[in-house]
Amino acid sequence: MARIFACVGAAFGFLSVAAGAFGAHTLKGRLAPEMLEIFEKAARYQMYHSLALLAVAWAATQFPHRLVALSGWMFIAGTILFSGSLYVLVATGAKTWGAVTPIGGVLLLAGWATLALGVGLNRS
Repeated sequence: MARIFACVGAAFGFLSVAAGAFGAHTLKGRLAPEMLEIFEKAARYQMYHSLALLAVAWAATQFPHRLVALSGWMFIAGTILFSGSLYVLVATGAKTWGAVTPIGGVLLLAGWATLALGVGLNRS
């Protein structure tokens, strides 16, 4: 499980840097400032949670508990829904994607809480 979280975290990190560069060099000047800000927020939160997945990979080896693994899956799903919905919103202009973003945000919050519980409840 730790290997999966480390690989996904590294992939999300790579894609986050690529998205940030794309936004800074290609989208700047092509998007309205508020849309560029949304794009940058998506890349920033994706990077934060790529690092969180690397932390989960480590925690899964040090504090094995099912809640630690669950937190990793929540970070993956939350990042896809949060950042992904913002990327799609910027790319399409379809405001309905903004309704998906809070679901991703709740999953990210739940991931942090679950990680804390999993580490705290571990008995090893």
